Amino acid sequence: MTRPARSVAAAPAVVSKKRRASRVAAPAPAPKAEEPATASSAERSLRLLAVLANEGRALSLADLAAQLSLPKGTAHRICTQLLATGFLARDVDERMFSVGPALRQLAFDTLNHGVVRGLRHEVLSELVRQVGETCNFTTLDGVQVLYLDRVEAQWPLRLTLDVGSHVPLHCTASGKLFLAQMEKKERDAVIGQITLTRMTANTITDADALRAECDAIARRGYSTDREEFIAGLVAVALPVFDAAGKQRAAIAVHAPTARMTMEDAIKRIGALREAAQRMAGLL
Repeated sequence: MTRPARSVAAAPAVVSKKRRASRVAAPAPAPKAEEPATASSAERSLRLLAVLANEGRALSLADLAAQLSLPKGTAHRICTQLLATGFLARDVDERMFSVGPALRQLAFDTLNHGVVRGLRHEVLSELVRQVGETCNFTTLDGVQVLYLDRVEAQWPLRLTLDVGSHVPLHCTASGKLFLAQMEKKERDAVIGQITLTRMTANTITDADALRAECDAIARRGYSTDREEFIAGLVAVALPVFDAAGKQRAAIAVHAPTARMTMEDAIKRIGALREAAQRMAGLL
């Protein structure tokens, strides 16, 4: 008679323990940290790219980690991912990172996107109708000039440079204009780093002579290419300023000397200036 009593008395205790264990061991809700972590990783990647683009020069892993207040391990992981996708590239010194081709393409596509691109193209088209020669719209990309847009004049003899093409700073009207608008310290640094390749007999290949040319351009407000990039081709370029007064782009006309002398090109500055003012509202 006592054995069943012990069995009955023990049963509730066992059940109670199981219930308590069930309450204690109940699994906690799945953590939702993955989504915020993903967002944080994306944010860090964008911040890293922004720092690199803003610096305008290659940076080391230590530099990037310090500027972003990140552990080196985290910065290294982000850089590895961005290298794999082409948004970062290694510089000549493999310890240094620079802007990659995917980021350059993204910037290019953004600048040429949608309605604004169409409006800019119309400004160039109207300018070509006025001056009768090919006109282009460019910006500074590192230490080169990048063609953002271009409208060809309908002549059998013309130079073709596709949108997205790069041309040198030291021997083109737009390139020298960008140099001339830089602060002196920045300009001297750029001139000291780029190769002043001789493209024609008129190319400026002496650093001091190029600095003097830039000073003259800054004073007069426009730049010229006197057959310095391609023999038989002349050009005039004017700056396009943003609301803060900083040059963001350049607008230029060029043509073979058989149709347009340098003096003829300079006579077109009025039309270029009007177009540059219209472009300023489309930056």
